[in-house]
Amino acid sequence: MAAENLNDMYLFAKVVEHGGYSAAAAALGMQASRLSRHIVALEKDLGVRLLNRTTRRISVTEAGQTYYRHCAAVVAEAQAARDAIERTRSTPQGLVRLSAPLGLLQNGVGCIISAYLAANPLVRIAIDATNRRVDVIEEGIDIALRVRTPPLDDSDLAVRVLARSEPILVASPRLFAHYPRPTDAAGLAQLPTLAMAHPGDKFVWNFINVAGASVTVTHAPRMVTDDMPTLKLAAVDGLGVAQLPQAQVQADLDSGLLERVLPQLNFPFRLVHAVFPSRRGLVPAVRGLLDELVLGYESNSCLA
Repeated sequence: MAAENLNDMYLFAKVVEHGGYSAAAAALGMQASRLSRHIVALEKDLGVRLLNRTTRRISVTEAGQTYYRHCAAVVAEAQAARDAIERTRSTPQGLVRLSAPLGLLQNGVGCIISAYLAANPLVRIAIDATNRRVDVIEEGIDIALRVRTPPLDDSDLAVRVLARSEPILVASPRLFAHYPRPTDAAGLAQLPTLAMAHPGDKFVWNFINVAGASVTVTHAPRMVTDDMPTLKLAAVDGLGVAQLPQAQVQADLDSGLLERVLPQLNFPFRLVHAVFPSRRGLVPAVRGLLDELVLGYESNSCLA
């Protein structure tokens, strides 16, 4: 059905409800003559008379009464649809599609999501737990969490930085019962290593030394995984040297389960950030989750 027909149905329903053109036109904020032309055009399109007109009043024909019942139903549905959208705009509710790396979900983001759901019972969240780079637009993702070394890629997506992540090299003191502690990057070649999986089969650590120069170390890890807790557990068990976010292993460093390896070498820092299609038109459920993520990182309740 054409949009103009739906509009004329709405106008016809208002004429019937207000009992005439003048009252309906005043309620609609339009001229009575213009309103009358719409109804005449509607009658011509339908091929029936809907209203009997006299100089003083109108009456609804039998066909008009039948047509009005359907028009009233259409108007009611349209209002219900608008009310539903208004509720969505005013109260966090509905489905939010979130993509996040496994490491973030397992180290703080998961608890932020749980707290957000508990505080907003009308919200549902579908989580794509993946380390791959998702296509936010193509896959219909509302929020995608990423960890990248700056500068962040230019794109048409909106970006909200959540935290700065500092990767470091760590190992268990148990490892050094069998291997010498390295004093420089070359010494890493004498040690078994552990790594997160990524596309390709070449594993490289890119450091910056105290002089600001780049240092590159290529290694062949004993174990490769896409699960960060598994990587940390292997490091704690003394199986090799691993690169892990400092915030995630700080408690293990403090307790002595892990120690930092070659602290004079630093990795470029990374930014934990959220990307989403646009800042405009964010429904409350999506905006609220974004705000909750920001607060979680600012309060250190979420590990980077």
